[in-house]
Amino acid sequence: MKTAFKSNIMKKQVIEQYDKILKASNLNYEELYIDTNYGSTFIIASGKIDSPPLILLHGAGMNSAMWVGDIGEYSKNYRVYAIDIPGDPGKSDERQFSLKSSAYSDWLYAVLNSLSISTTSIIGISLGAWLSIKFAVNYPNRVDKLILISPSGIGPQKTSFMFKAILHSLQGEKGMEKLYTKVNGNKPIPTTMLKYQKIIRKSFNFRYEPIPIFSDEALLKLKMPLALFVGDKDIMLHSIKTADRLKTLLPKADINFLMNTGHAITNIKSDIIDFLTIKH
Repeated sequence: MKTAFKSNIMKKQVIEQYDKILKASNLNYEELYIDTNYGSTFIIASGKIDSPPLILLHGAGMNSAMWVGDIGEYSKNYRVYAIDIPGDPGKSDERQFSLKSSAYSDWLYAVLNSLSISTTSIIGISLGAWLSIKFAVNYPNRVDKLILISPSGIGPQKTSFMFKAILHSLQGEKGMEKLYTKVNGNKPIPTTMLKYQKIIRKSFNFRYEPIPIFSDEALLKLKMPLALFVGDKDIMLHSIKTADRLKTLLPKADINFLMNTGHAITNIKSDIIDFLTIKH
């Protein structure tokens, strides 16, 4: 079984930068560690303990530091739990479990039980959105509302992305900066996060396991209110096919197709809050 980091030294570099980002964020937060059958799980928790719960699940090759610009706004009305997914470059267990199994949905089930959360809304991006769907399909009665940002598992991945990634990597650091910018829809990335992505790239054992596509039967189990956000310039996933398929299967879903937007979608907090607030 693969693990997240290439070495303990590289892990230390990633975690040190993680801590710096959190401390510089000025967030009012707690750091939680929960033990499960899938190892230790790290969580950034923020907001009043008696507020409705909201789970945040990051994308592949990242950790919950990606949510620092969003947590403060969400925590005004929710008890936010930004959770590091096992096997990614964060503070949770390093083991990478098979995406073909039920491991990740069962892991999240155990985490919610440890937090005494009976039902919750979930926001997931990319692989985190895939995990959100997997959990909602397997445990639909535990999900109030589901927000999917550039989700894997609905539309196919673009095979061209791997070739583009290899080509840019051959061009060195500048080439990778260009790739990150393209993932971001040709929009500049904040310097701190760009620096962090470079550290992670050198330190992390990226997954090469294909991300499973959900069957129609599985997606039809998503009876809860659902919002989808995809960008027209996503170089990793076929976003149009994602939006069209979900609209066909789940006509009541709130489909948001964003123009001039890449895979890494930001600045949609107000839209998400509106969706969470409206009674469905």
